Amino acid sequence: MRIFLWLVALLATAIGLAVMARFNAGNVVLFYPPYRVDLSLNFFLLLLVLLFLLSYGVLNAIRTAQKMPARVAQYRQGRREREGNRAFREALKALFEGRFGHSEKAAARAEDLEENRGLAALIGARAAHRMRQTARRDAWLAKAEAEPTLKAARLMTAIELLVDEEKPEAALDHVRELNATGTRHIHALRLALKANQRAKNWPEVLRLTRSLDKNNALHPALSQRLRELAYDDLLSARSHDAESVRRVWADVPASDRVKPAIAVRAADAFNTHGLHEEAAGVVEKALAEAWDDRLVCAYRRAAAPQGSPALLAQIERCEQWAGSHPGDAELGLTLGTLCLKQKLWGKAQRYLEQALSDAIESGTVREIHLKLAQLHEALNHPEQAAAHYRQCALTSLI
Repeated sequence: MRIFLWLVALLATAIGLAVMARFNAGNVVLFYPPYRVDLSLNFFLLLLVLLFLLSYGVLNAIRTAQKMPARVAQYRQGRREREGNRAFREALKALFEGRFGHSEKAAARAEDLEENRGLAALIGARAAHRMRQTARRDAWLAKAEAEPTLKAARLMTAIELLVDEEKPEAALDHVRELNATGTRHIHALRLALKANQRAKNWPEVLRLTRSLDKNNALHPALSQRLRELAYDDLLSARSHDAESVRRVWADVPASDRVKPAIAVRAADAFNTHGLHEEAAGVVEKALAEAWDDRLVCAYRRAAAPQGSPALLAQIERCEQWAGSHPGDAELGLTLGTLCLKQKLWGKAQRYLEQALSDAIESGTVREIHLKLAQLHEALNHPEQAAAHYRQCALTSLI
């Protein structure tokens, strides 16, 4: 409809001009001595229109010629951007596909475009790392340093790659630099945790684990395992004396103290320094939360000196446990061992023989035979002691 209206208007204008030209009798005289040119007014107007169109065309051509270098440069820049972006996409695609050599080559082409230079360097670093080309990887990371806006991304990449390369100390240097920028997001904490774990910096591992737990950023099983590893190292340090063990244990949260693995490690640390009563107290609190054979074994190792009130209290406590856990071989072995140490021969023999009938694990059976052999040896029963020693040896061969 719009085209039709334009055609009607154009035709009306043409008809109007034709009518006006037909009845226009005027003329134009151009006089320049000794020359004189007579033109009709219609022809003169036509010449003016043609002159205007010619001038417009010439000026437009000049303006277009002047803009040509800029347009050529713009065209070349656009082509360079298209090629750089295409190479950038190829680098990412190849990286995700596992074609690391192709990804690094594409990243080298993509860095020709200034806007892509920093990110292309990070892609090239990851690709070179996957090919175990550490020199090229470091060169790519050095190129990324020229982009201040990518500092956090570069540090995160460097930490991840160095941790993967088993260089935790170098990774921790980057972690400290990252912390100085104020970056504290979850993935940064995870990488810092991994780096500190590889570096065996257990106090920091504990701090980061607690921080990640507050944000539900660690699987509970992994969190628990990391805590166990950390406390195992902190409590078993050779430089510890009795007071050091007490200080380390005092810093352990109450919720962790009752975990079986941690309680066992603490009890063994206390036993190593002769703090048997404290070791027994640790195990008793943990057993009050959850029954675990590892804790029962640790309680056996925490036996107080012979004839002490503490040893009698331990025997009484074990007898109370036996009422609620009948048929527990480890508990029977523990009771027999404590009674043997107190020289309660009858009780010791009864508990050990009952434990022998309930035991399934070969290690438990071997230890019961050893304790029975020691019992009969103390009672001057050489034949029975020899029989149990023989059974102990045979069980060791299984």
